[in-house]
Amino acid sequence: MTYLTRTAAAAGALLAAAGLLTAGPAQAASHDVLPANWLYLTVTKGDARSADTRGTLLLCDPPLGHAHAAEACADLSAADGRIDRIPAASVFCPMIFKPVTVHARGHWGSRSVDFRETYTSACVMRARTGAVFTLDD
Repeated sequence: MTYLTRTAAAAGALLAAAGLLTAGPAQAASHDVLPANWLYLTVTKGDARSADTRGTLLLCDPPLGHAHAAEACADLSAADGRIDRIPAASVFCPMIFKPVTVHARGHWGSRSVDFRETYTSACVMRARTGAVFTLDD
């Protein structure tokens, strides 16, 4: 089973556990059922065409589905869900060009989120986005 297949299965399990998937005929989901703050996050090592992609579903209220969910939700809350407004950390990253592309799709409050950015390294990505895209344990 590929990593993306496992990730999709895990996302489905999280949605089912959160009560977002139900058996029976398809119906429009009530806005009261959907969590207000959720993002599907991916990190691709190399260029955007790389097959080395990891992804997870981040749910907030309560934080679930992410190795650092509480920290990621706190970073997002402080920036009102705007990833580009997360304060950059003061860290020194080695000048090694090893790009990573991140993508976040979902909802924060009443807004849709669709954020994509390529950083020169994972260190720069973490410095600029906090725990949001730190998907590994």
